[in-house]
Amino acid sequence: MSDLVAATLTRRIILGLLLGGLVVLSYAVLHLFLVPVAWAVILAYATWPLYARLRLLLRGNATGSALIMTLLLTAAFVLPLLWLSALLRGEMTTAYAAVATYLAQGPHPLPEFIAGIPWLGEWLQEFLDQLAADPAAVRAQIGHWVEQRTDELMNLLGGVGRNAAKFGLALVAVFFFYRDGESLLSQVRRVLRHFVGARVDAYLAAVGVTTKAVVYGLVLTALAQGALAGLGYWAAGIQAPVLLAALTVLVALIPFATPFVWGSIGVWLLLNGRLVAGAGLLLWGALVVSWVNNLIRPLVISSATRIPFLLVMFGVLGGLAAFGLVGLFLGPVILAVLMAVWREWLEETQAQAAAAQPPDGQGRE
Repeated sequence: MSDLVAATLTRRIILGLLLGGLVVLSYAVLHLFLVPVAWAVILAYATWPLYARLRLLLRGNATGSALIMTLLLTAAFVLPLLWLSALLRGEMTTAYAAVATYLAQGPHPLPEFIAGIPWLGEWLQEFLDQLAADPAAVRAQIGHWVEQRTDELMNLLGGVGRNAAKFGLALVAVFFFYRDGESLLSQVRRVLRHFVGARVDAYLAAVGVTTKAVVYGLVLTALAQGALAGLGYWAAGIQAPVLLAALTVLVALIPFATPFVWGSIGVWLLLNGRLVAGAGLLLWGALVVSWVNNLIRPLVISSATRIPFLLVMFGVLGGLAAFGLVGLFLGPVILAVLMAVWREWLEETQAQAAAAQPPDGQGRE
């Protein structure tokens, strides 16, 4: 009997070592693709209702529906980026011409409230005077600085290229998640049920609800920030406020990036002497537009997932710090599963306590 137990234990140890080694080797092979796959899962799940309707219209053609949805997603991401690139190219040319004209008109004193800022005001005034006195020397200095930062610029370009490659891999993966998503989810559910039990359904439901809530919160936050920023552009007398509002919506999809839009416009207004408009836009952006990002998204996620507001905010910010952009989704999802486990344990504890308590009228003399 002891020999049989020893042999069984030995087989289990060997099997565990083999499975552990296989997991480690699999991670070594696939770790570069985990982020694109995570994005593909998020995109496929968030847009699954549209895919289901399209497949119904195509009479159950899963491959054709997956291909059309993948092309639509690609267009939804690529076309705005191309439009934004063309817009920025034109705006940069216009901005360069405007700055050159501004500097050619001679030295410009800064507004008093900016010039009065300790150290910063004096440095800005000296920089403007230098630009106006000798623009060629400034361009040479900038060129020298760019040469010294070549490695950093190459790393930046390399990062952009890597992100573009990850985006392409995510779009390839999302096609297969559309086509085979139901079968894959069924397999994952069966495997997890083998280890976790029936409670896995509640955990997967928490993951699904949280993912949708984060996606909707991200989109609603970007739209709200764009609308409020557009109102600020219009009130400040900026030309094409609707166009700039649309640009703000696209930039708002990147966390904490909107200040680069309304902030640069506000500073430009100040430098051109439009003090009230510039200061008003900067205050509007800091007090209203930026706070929308910290308010609407956690509120949407919290109301949909029954997770405390503060915990959602920590999940969004902590996930972003730990995992990058995909952490915007992973952070709240991890906390949602944690809360599901917590609530289930509490319910089990309450049920056990209720079962151990004798009924009324029994156990009393």
